[in-house]
Amino acid sequence: MSLKRSQSSGKSFGGAGGDSGGKIDRQDLFDELKRLSGTADSFTPVDVALAIGAAEAHVSKALLGLAAEGYLERADAGRYRAAGMAEMSQAEFVKAYARASKVDSARQRDLSEIGRLKQNNDVMRQRLLQAMAERDHYLSALRAHGIDPGPAPVPATALAAPAAAGPSGGAAAAAEADSLPPPNDGESTGPQG
Repeated sequence: MSLKRSQSSGKSFGGAGGDSGGKIDRQDLFDELKRLSGTADSFTPVDVALAIGAAEAHVSKALLGLAAEGYLERADAGRYRAAGMAEMSQAEFVKAYARASKVDSARQRDLSEIGRLKQNNDVMRQRLLQAMAERDHYLSALRAHGIDPGPAPVPATALAAPAAAGPSGGAAAAAEADSLPPPNDGESTGPQG
């Protein structure tokens, strides 16, 4: 056997070392998730991978599939909670794990996109709540000093809608005006005949 073949056939290929190959021991994963369901703490795929001695990428895929099946809760920043695992039997887990392992790439992409959108939604909701709290703070400061803050501002979309409707009959008149040809200044651009 050549030197290249003997080096590439070892289990340490890829820098992982040990027995952290492509498969996850279902029993170890089940036991670890059961243990984690007893605590209220969230965990990452790295935590589980280190505990069961499997590759983090495979554990991450399995946890994502189990979360899609509804047995794990996705927390913030790629963390999970094993709330649904407390009353799950091993037979149910084996079935759920088999379904979760068959996640195709399109579903995987959709699930990650849904997670990203939920996280963006949470961030934007937090920013909105912070802006509202700042507004309330400044309004109360103005009122405390006897200053009238004036009427509430009107959103720009509310101002644009009546202007587009106009006094002559609304959006239909505006659409009709857009479809008319431009006025002719006496210069003919067509063929002379």
